[in-house]
Amino acid sequence: MSLRMNYREVNGPAFRAMMALEQHAGSRSKDKVLYELVKIRVSQINGCAFCLDMHGKDLMKLGNYADHILLLSVWREAPLFSAKERVLLEFAEQVTLISEAGVPLELYDKMLTHFSEEELVDWIMAINTINSWNRIAITTGMFPGCFG
Repeated sequence: MSLRMNYREVNGPAFRAMMALEQHAGSRSKDKVLYELVKIRVSQINGCAFCLDMHGKDLMKLGNYADHILLLSVWREAPLFSAKERVLLEFAEQVTLISEAGVPLELYDKMLTHFSEEELVDWIMAINTINSWNRIAITTGMFPGCFG
């Protein structure tokens, strides 16, 4: 497998703009474990090996979350996820696959039982950020370890 292009070198301003969005989204998250779970789940849906590798390793740096990583793709059947995690994972899936059914009002309302409106905006930004990273990585041919 070979990298199609190193977009970081080809267009530094675009990379810096994405990093600014990433830094904003990351700084707003109070729960770093939940933040990484969202990144991993969205990356699973999008099929982004680069981001799955990176965020799986990032989550493991926060503690032993191997079971969470292994069961994340089947979170609905796995009892280890809390109600808060479940609603956010469902929300992340709906936002990622927004063209299929939008975001149902019932799910939006469920989100507001666990998060404030400001936090909801933060999660929308975080979900959109990882979706953008996935699209950049897949389009440019990034793979685990391609940047050293």
